[in-house]
Amino acid sequence: MSARLLQRVLKEREPDISAASEEESDSPPATVPARNPFDLLDDQEDEEGETSIDQTSNASTEQNAPQADKLSSVPAVTNHKSKKKKKKSKDKHAQVPKVPQDEKSLDSILEDLSLTPNPNTSKVSEAGHNNKGKSAASMSVLAVDPKHLKAENELRKIFGSKVVNSFQNQNPGSSSAGMRNMHGARRGVHNPRKTVLVTPMAYWPRWDGSLSMELIETKNGINYFRYVLSDSYRHAQEIFEAAKAANDLNSIARVLQHYPYHLDSLLTFADLYRYSGEHQASADAVAKCLFALECAFHPLFSPLNINSGTNRQLKYTHDINKTLFKALFSHMRAMDRRGCHRSALEVCKFLLSLDSDDPMGSLFCIDYFALRAQEYTWLERFIEEYNSDTSLWLFPNFAYSLPIARFYVEQDGKDLEASSDKASALELMKQALMLHPLVLDKIVSKAPLKDAVWAQILRNVFFGSAKAGGPTLEHLINIYVERSYIMWRFPELQNLLKQAALEVVEIVKGGGTEARDWVCVRKEAFSSDKNEYSHLMVSDFSDTVPTLPPEELRPFMMGPEMAAGVPEGMIEEHDVIPERLRVPREVAGRNPAIVFLESLLPWVDYGVVDRDGNDDDLDHDAEGGNDN
Repeated sequence: MSARLLQRVLKEREPDISAASEEESDSPPATVPARNPFDLLDDQEDEEGETSIDQTSNASTEQNAPQADKLSSVPAVTNHKSKKKKKKSKDKHAQVPKVPQDEKSLDSILEDLSLTPNPNTSKVSEAGHNNKGKSAASMSVLAVDPKHLKAENELRKIFGSKVVNSFQNQNPGSSSAGMRNMHGARRGVHNPRKTVLVTPMAYWPRWDGSLSMELIETKNGINYFRYVLSDSYRHAQEIFEAAKAANDLNSIARVLQHYPYHLDSLLTFADLYRYSGEHQASADAVAKCLFALECAFHPLFSPLNINSGTNRQLKYTHDINKTLFKALFSHMRAMDRRGCHRSALEVCKFLLSLDSDDPMGSLFCIDYFALRAQEYTWLERFIEEYNSDTSLWLFPNFAYSLPIARFYVEQDGKDLEASSDKASALELMKQALMLHPLVLDKIVSKAPLKDAVWAQILRNVFFGSAKAGGPTLEHLINIYVERSYIMWRFPELQNLLKQAALEVVEIVKGGGTEARDWVCVRKEAFSSDKNEYSHLMVSDFSDTVPTLPPEELRPFMMGPEMAAGVPEGMIEEHDVIPERLRVPREVAGRNPAIVFLESLLPWVDYGVVDRDGNDDDLDHDAEGGNDN
């Protein structure tokens, strides 16, 4: 007999729970109905999955027999369904059991367990957490939304699932050509690990576990992590460094043959693809790199656990951690180029939350992604809550992005009550022009703004003779104009900028001191004579990608010895291609140097073309189908 059945038998021998209340009302005692012995068998079948819970709860009843009366006066809480309890549910709800006075109340028990805040201790905790308030708010505003983290979800929302699926089927990197290795044998398709940052392809190699992540220390509620390399990865890194010193891309490709998830090699090929115009191949190489980095994440490290009470940091000062920052920044740029601005915003949040020092300059492009993704209220909240040594609205990008966000919030009209006590978009734009007047001249020439009124505005002494005031501010202004000049091509924003600039001209002509006050604020905020952001390249924030010169591609197409002895106009005569090795359909029109280096990768094979022009895989050659 199980423990629960024993408890029921003991309850039958004891008086009913309702006897006490019935005696007070002078009513006759309730009789216990006769129990059918066969009901015990039915109850035993229903209670097979609950014996482990019941044994722990009934062990005390068997050992402490005198406490059976106390336990019987309290209604037992069970998880199974009972027919008798359903029939008598109304009677049980009508009778409220009396709580003994010597027992503790529920509120006092919860206070002891710290499940509910005590009003006396809440004031003490508030005073103790004042120093952590800003950091907690700044981290909460960087919480990543997993629904918008992947670019595939945003592309399906924009173009539809059919268009995205058809594009993926037509992509050579994700078709059957990518499922064959360089020897022509079809690779076994497996189900890769599910990751948060990217969606791995089925033809990618299995994760080899060549690197991992360790927890260094926990300080002030923050976990500090660092990547750890295996011995095989260190050997591959030594080969890569030697090939990099010799500028030998072929050797780097051979590194990827044996170590398909070598991070530096993948990022090198990603840059080569990007400089050659192969943006999709570059994005795939970065995605493989992020897949390997995420597979090595520590269990306490995740892009989605930023509000779990313990923040995490991955300092850029460790050399091995720099790869994740570079890969995320390249991935963010690739998604922005594809038009997935919301996904780029989520990646930028994750990148900014990794290191509070912001080594990649995420602060100077996060406002652009928020505006392109139409996250106007979030941008206002971010500027107010993010913890920084200098107020964010003093930077050029936030000084001009905040009035744009406020303008669209006013146009929407949903949050008028919440923003009634805030400055209008026109006032914020006037402040931005008086704080950084040099931005207007650069925007007019970069956008460009060809209206005649802009030449009249720039002839004013306040805008015509405007200077940055320091190398740091001038560098930040160049980054902002290069990143966000496209926003000023919208007619409604041009009208806002024009109206604010004309009012600033009137203020300056009227002899007001407001413009001079903002000049003093700018000099005080950016008083350094050195460029504090010299490590940030303006080209990294640009949409234009430089291409690789033809003279640098020629050695990879024919070899350095042949390219050195052949004149530039005689390349086609010496570059003789056999008739049988015609260009397959997957590589037609692509850069031949890129196709050659890509063919060295273990998961890519484009096959060959026979004399009839039909594509044949190397599997067919091995079977004797193309004997010459």
